[in-house]
Amino acid sequence: MAESTTQTLSTKKLVNGVLGAIERDREREIVSRRSGLFERKETLEQIGELLGITRERVRQLEKSVMLKLKSAGKEHALPGLDSFSQQVVGILKDSGNVVRVSDLANQLVQGNDRNEQSRIAFLCDLCPELIVISDDDQYYTAVADSKLFNEKSLKQATSKIVEAVTKLGSPKPIANVANEASLSDNTQAEALASVSKQLASLNGQWGLVKWPLVNPKNIRDKIYVILKQNGKHMHFNEIASAIKGSDFRRKDVTTQAIHNELIKDKRFVLVGRGIYALKEWGYEKGTVADIISKVLKDAGEPLHRDEIVKRVLKSRYVKETTILLNLQGKPQFKRVAKATYDLVEA
Repeated sequence: MAESTTQTLSTKKLVNGVLGAIERDREREIVSRRSGLFERKETLEQIGELLGITRERVRQLEKSVMLKLKSAGKEHALPGLDSFSQQVVGILKDSGNVVRVSDLANQLVQGNDRNEQSRIAFLCDLCPELIVISDDDQYYTAVADSKLFNEKSLKQATSKIVEAVTKLGSPKPIANVANEASLSDNTQAEALASVSKQLASLNGQWGLVKWPLVNPKNIRDKIYVILKQNGKHMHFNEIASAIKGSDFRRKDVTTQAIHNELIKDKRFVLVGRGIYALKEWGYEKGTVADIISKVLKDAGEPLHRDEIVKRVLKSRYVKETTILLNLQGKPQFKRVAKATYDLVEA
């Protein structure tokens, strides 16, 4: 279905046909500008200033015209709207009966942009088979089957998905989210999740938008995600390659920039030459000498150099010779027996 609609649907033609049903030029102008059908959306004040009327008068005219258009839609009196509605309903059946307008536009038109999305939302709002929720702080503009949802129930269903994700406490596949929300349809659960601005997904995992693992906002967050997914230490060159090959937005960052962020962020610990791990894995910042000091302090007694090397290598990925050179060359360590070392008393 997506291929055929992409080739045939012209939202401009459909919208112009609908606008042609409005008798007065001023009212057509109001609807067009308020809905952002051809340019950016404008406020009541902006349109009122342009037309020389009050913002309240603009609001009244917009409401009146939209009611008339919706009535015409119910009576099948708007050109091309019935066919458009059938196309959208077909997509909804394969999309959990809910879809974000941005995703709907990807299936309906070529050159998906803000005006295309505004035109699609406008047309959907006139179709009696469809329900539209508008973009605000909590929700993306979305369309649903009016037989299954109204605006209130759609928002409630979306909120239930948000509550499930919050209760799970960490990013999870949509099947887990659906199960927590007592929803048997995973496709619909994912569709509802995509409508909420409180949620985000990455690599098949859904979580709250404030969680870096599903919504990395900067280079540091992206590094964190890569290390977390890898589950073990990585060289900064490996991290850079992983970011460039990821699904992140804005992933074209330099290796030097990545290295700089690794140095600055307290979540990352240098555990070898250019090798970094997450602090949350139990690693502590410090030089090899610092780690040797901690090993001896924790032991509370002198240790053989082989045992020191063994314990240091649990938290640092360096050559054994590097550890031995620190033991022999740093003033805070002293040899107390053959190949046995302790801390110099302060």
